[in-house]
Amino acid sequence: MKVSKLAANLIGSEIVKIGNEVNDLKAKGAEIANLTIGDLNSNIYPIPAKLKEEIQKAYQNNLTNYPPANGLLSLRKEVSKDLKTRWNLDYSPNDILITAGSRPLIYAVYKTIVDEGDKVVYPIPSWNNNHYAYLTSADAVEVKTTPENNFLPTADDLRPHLEGAVLLALCSPLNPTGTMFTKEQLSEICELVLAENKKRGEDEKPLYLMYDQIYSNLTFGAKHVDPVSLFPEMKEYTIYIEGISKCLAATGVRVGWGFGPAHIMDKMKALLTHVGAWAPKPEQEATAKYYENPEEVNAFVEDFKGKLEASLKVLHSGIQDLKGKGLAVDSIEPMGALYLTIKLDYIGKTKQDGSVIENSSDLVFYLINEAGVALVPFSAFGEEKSEPWFRASVGGLAIEEISTMMPKLENALNDLK
Repeated sequence: MKVSKLAANLIGSEIVKIGNEVNDLKAKGAEIANLTIGDLNSNIYPIPAKLKEEIQKAYQNNLTNYPPANGLLSLRKEVSKDLKTRWNLDYSPNDILITAGSRPLIYAVYKTIVDEGDKVVYPIPSWNNNHYAYLTSADAVEVKTTPENNFLPTADDLRPHLEGAVLLALCSPLNPTGTMFTKEQLSEICELVLAENKKRGEDEKPLYLMYDQIYSNLTFGAKHVDPVSLFPEMKEYTIYIEGISKCLAATGVRVGWGFGPAHIMDKMKALLTHVGAWAPKPEQEATAKYYENPEEVNAFVEDFKGKLEASLKVLHSGIQDLKGKGLAVDSIEPMGALYLTIKLDYIGKTKQDGSVIENSSDLVFYLINEAGVALVPFSAFGEEKSEPWFRASVGGLAIEEISTMMPKLENALNDLK
């Protein structure tokens, strides 16, 4: 049966494919340390008790009709206050758009700015930019990054590609790597964006920067930096993506927000009225109530990110121990989010049955079956399948489970020749 060209050529998620394999094996009784999904085990990491209480109260009070298209004013006011106190960013409630998590916002940024054939620039690895570029028929320019720069693009990496581009998509802390921009790195990129926009005529689209900082509250030691705080003149060109999904362990609660230039946010709001991508009204009401007490928010975030950091350190230390034993592995010290970047240099090795690990996907499924360890290859984030780098997400496991899986991983890797 015929479908649209867009639907026919849409590529499914490699992460979902791996997740399905894990779920099938678990259903058959297998014990799998699932490090694949950028989600949280809600029994290990429940949402704040006060937030849950406010959600329940909102339903009891029958707040179950449509919210305003751009989000409840009470929530937009609280977000505006939080942006000012947390990042010293001045955005009025009218500059803020509330949606069901951050995905509709990212989609709306692309659809609002990008016409068919427009140049969009983003680094690889990065989450889903290749799919959003496809959905908008963009001319996608993928900028390869290096482990030496923590898989973050430098100004030198981006410089040759920004001429004529209408959108630069960046994320920090970065999914999939858990690494983040320094002030110097981001400053140099902002200077490029400003210089490029100075060259544009009045009849040309600006070069906009989409800055995804959904993990901005989950940083370890290093300070999160953002474009407008570094260069106030970037306010004209920057659209931010944020929300509670990660920082409040509330991935399924679906409350996200974007903020940026009024003319862009208004068009995004108009677009999403036709999609129905608003966050449920009870969850919006509850989030607004919860943010009325910033001390409580901050206390939860500090405790939560401390637990994530502890798990990431155990995993990083475990990989470094294997490296010290002579295994062909490495990892980049975690800086934020819930991810560890791991190198498993075993592509081309032979399994005990004589078959060869041809690519990163082969290695993923080998480790699922032989070690009970599930990772996501960087090929799910735009890299080639020949690359030996993987994302490990610690949100789904208790710290003890991470320790328990390391000997199994070691044995499975040692079995490859």
